[in-house]
Amino acid sequence: MTLIQKSQDLVLLQGGQAYFPALIQAIDEALNWVQLETYIFDMHGMGANVADALIRAAHRGLTVQVLVDGIGSGHLNPEWQQKMHDAGVQWCVYSPLAAGLGALGLLMPDRWRRLHRKLCVIDQRVVFCGGINILDDLYDPNHGDLKSPRFDFAVAATGPLAVEAAEAVALLWWRVQAGYSARKIHLSAAWDKFKAAGYGGRTSSARLKPAVLSAVVPAMATPGVKAVLVLRDNLRNRNSIEKSYLKAIGRAHDEILIANAYFLPGGKLRRALVTAARRGVKVTLLLQGKYEYFMQYHAARPVYSTLLSAGIEIHEYEASFLHAKVAVIDRHWATVGSSNLDPLSLLLAREANVVVEDKVFAGQLHDQLLEAIANRGRQIDAAAYGKRPFGQRILGHMAHALMRFGIWIVGKRY
Repeated sequence: MTLIQKSQDLVLLQGGQAYFPALIQAIDEALNWVQLETYIFDMHGMGANVADALIRAAHRGLTVQVLVDGIGSGHLNPEWQQKMHDAGVQWCVYSPLAAGLGALGLLMPDRWRRLHRKLCVIDQRVVFCGGINILDDLYDPNHGDLKSPRFDFAVAATGPLAVEAAEAVALLWWRVQAGYSARKIHLSAAWDKFKAAGYGGRTSSARLKPAVLSAVVPAMATPGVKAVLVLRDNLRNRNSIEKSYLKAIGRAHDEILIANAYFLPGGKLRRALVTAARRGVKVTLLLQGKYEYFMQYHAARPVYSTLLSAGIEIHEYEASFLHAKVAVIDRHWATVGSSNLDPLSLLLAREANVVVEDKVFAGQLHDQLLEAIANRGRQIDAAAYGKRPFGQRILGHMAHALMRFGIWIVGKRY
């Protein structure tokens, strides 16, 4: 991993209210090529607006490629299949579960290796990277409408980072096309079935003249930033994201601030955080406070005791679901991306983070995290946590053991 030395502009985007308008603008101003990868592509609210922008781009004659995860994203319904086919959007599914097995397909360990990164590259000139799925901030597929928006971040970047991201996305697209062609969603075949069921017909659409690409990154962007795209895969980059964290934590002098949705660090990361705290570094964690998934919620709880006893502050975000995967160290090193600090992200999934060395950018993220901690977080009291009910302790240890056993099945140690 080499830090890119060339100048590139970055802007921090908090939540869908900032991310989706910038993403849609970039797609609408694209000239040639839109590449999008996401774990979840949901057609509620803003998700439908993004889908419409992709369709508009394809109608203008652009190459539009969408790669979604086979578990995170459900099947396109017939209406959206029609729209995608009419426009010529290329839609492909990464590692879909075997037909007819449903969730039972997850019993096959090789199916635990998911596409979890969230990348969108426009004309090899602009890249969006972060933790935000194509999913409306005020909607959750499992919990319905949300009272408060999901807490998450992304970055938009122009410059060398976009070129590197475009190459990475193109390479994975090619691999999926070659390796999963038999399981690819063929929208043309789906459309034929749709027509056979008695639904509408193909419509013609006038080609739109492509707009000139304007500055997607606004004036508030941090110019001339040194940054690197850090990818995790199951080939050459198995430990790249974890190593970037470990290196930065090991060099910390004053403060480590981490916000992470599914937090279950392995031994190396736990020891690094504890060691930093014991040498006088202030370590603050903002973690998930609302119940979302049994394993992720309960498995993290046994780790709290070790961290709290070392003087690490733990705050749980309670206003809505915390989905961020970000960190700031000494107000000059920052990372924003898709990788949780848990075994699924660090050992199995394809992930993408941007690591930034810049005081202004890191300061922006730092201030937004402190605001969330102060106004929407609840600090865990070490003494009270030690006296939590016996049943909660049992659930935590059971979930933690099940998680470790599952990782062992796929041949990993954590």
